[in-house]
Amino acid sequence: MITNDKIIEIFCATDEFSKKYEEEIENMPLLSSDGKARRRSAASMSDSEIMTILIIFHFGTFDNFKHYYLHFIKLHLKSVFPDVVSYNRFEELESRVFFKLMFFLNLHSFGRCTGITFVDSTMIPVCHNLRRYANKVFDGLATDGKGTMGWCHGFKLHFICNERGEIIIFCLTGANVDDRDPKVWSVLGKRIYGKLFAERGYISPSLFEALFADRVHLVTGIRSNMKNKLMPLWDKIMLKKRYIIECINHLLKDKGNLVHSRHRSINNFLMNLIAAISAYCFYDNKPGAIKGYRVEDNKQLTLF
Repeated sequence: MITNDKIIEIFCATDEFSKKYEEEIENMPLLSSDGKARRRSAASMSDSEIMTILIIFHFGTFDNFKHYYLHFIKLHLKSVFPDVVSYNRFEELESRVFFKLMFFLNLHSFGRCTGITFVDSTMIPVCHNLRRYANKVFDGLATDGKGTMGWCHGFKLHFICNERGEIIIFCLTGANVDDRDPKVWSVLGKRIYGKLFAERGYISPSLFEALFADRVHLVTGIRSNMKNKLMPLWDKIMLKKRYIIECINHLLKDKGNLVHSRHRSINNFLMNLIAAISAYCFYDNKPGAIKGYRVEDNKQLTLF
């Protein structure tokens, strides 16, 4: 259950960012397709309140957003959000904070590269495999792909984290896109340097050379049919620390409600994705390895 202190922390962070954001664009009118300036209609709820409500949903207390909004926000948090609107009106207001939430995630919530990073990808199915031909919401966008858990119809989330369990950057693609695709790494490779630890699926001489030219040393295990080569002990130890990014996958899906089949629009899917990643950045139980220790739930455990 999320605490009031955590809600206040998230609101203060989003509100401070929202004010700075508005200061930067207050003299930049929005343009419509006909080239005429358009201003947004006023809303009783502020953008920071909308962003906060979207983020705290992904703290694992509720599985259904409508039930969460009607029976938690409007009833139990009425004093915190006094200008709360109806559920249908809130659904309309969600889209107006998409870019602001993206900037907030990018400038405030993401971690920074420390020279030790981990990369992984995870499937995001949008419906059951048997219903993939009947799915109309993501028609032409979602694709069929195969991961470690089998086939799925949807998308794939590629992301990189540091050794403290902080997400640095992510990229969303179709489910059939290979992890070694150059277009994916044109996005992921922008913010990293030093050692990058990955699983065997990332083995690629061309990818290794491209990353090495950008000051990134890709370290992977070897397949059973490959010749064994000497590897520094430190690299072998850090490869075993890939549990950090595997734990992030688990938290995003199990606690953050990243995956569900109730999306009724593409905007809803994207807002759910961005809000889930933003919520993870506020989690107190990020997995991490700091100063030679394995850290879980903010408790120092054992030396590795």
